[in-house]
Amino acid sequence: MIRKRTLLSWSSGKDSAWSLHMLRQDPRVDVAGLFCTVNQAFERVVMHGVRVALLQQQAASAGLPLHIIRIPYPCGNSGYASAMTAFIDSVRKENIEYFAFGDLFLEDVRKYREDHLKGTGITPVFPLWGIPASALAREMIAGGLKAVTTCIDPKRIPDRFAGRIYNTSFLDDLPDDVDPCGEYGEFHTFSFDGPMFEQPVDFILGKTVHRDGFVFTDLLPRDTVSPQTGESNHEGKTCVS
Repeated sequence: MIRKRTLLSWSSGKDSAWSLHMLRQDPRVDVAGLFCTVNQAFERVVMHGVRVALLQQQAASAGLPLHIIRIPYPCGNSGYASAMTAFIDSVRKENIEYFAFGDLFLEDVRKYREDHLKGTGITPVFPLWGIPASALAREMIAGGLKAVTTCIDPKRIPDRFAGRIYNTSFLDDLPDDVDPCGEYGEFHTFSFDGPMFEQPVDFILGKTVHRDGFVFTDLLPRDTVSPQTGESNHEGKTCVS
């Protein structure tokens, strides 16, 4: 059987992490690496606000190469499309035939991905598609996935959800009209442990800040924190994109 050489779109969050877990259980799939869009002005994962250093630790713990796609800030649709087109052209030379995405049910998002990949030789796949969000959320937690919220939309959920561990208590506390997986952008997460990782990704919580209408909780790699003072040695911005 010829296995499908696949790259997984990696946001650093729970859905992409669980997609990796699901893909690895499919004998038809060869997960060849991860790819992630990063804001080049801040060196952070787009929307999630996670530092590149933690992104790299995730990939190392998953045992996979990481492709970072740096996009400008601010970045319009044309700039994003241009960066992705260049990336697609480069990975086709490595015999990549499939891109996997952790989308759950938003038809417009899926159509955008399918339309963008049409004619490129890359086929999009959606390993979590159609699984009810409420069931998936509890399946991930029961399966050992551990994540923390790094960005929330305060128009949808209260500030107190920023920097919280994504667990059953988190789900129970969510307002009734909020998707338990945050599929409408209510919150974004950083996955730090689970069956897709060889070892946990170590971090400490940093400052929580308001920026561009969202609330971000910074995560610091533990090796950037002084054991004497408990303060960060990292010179990067605490404001995130």
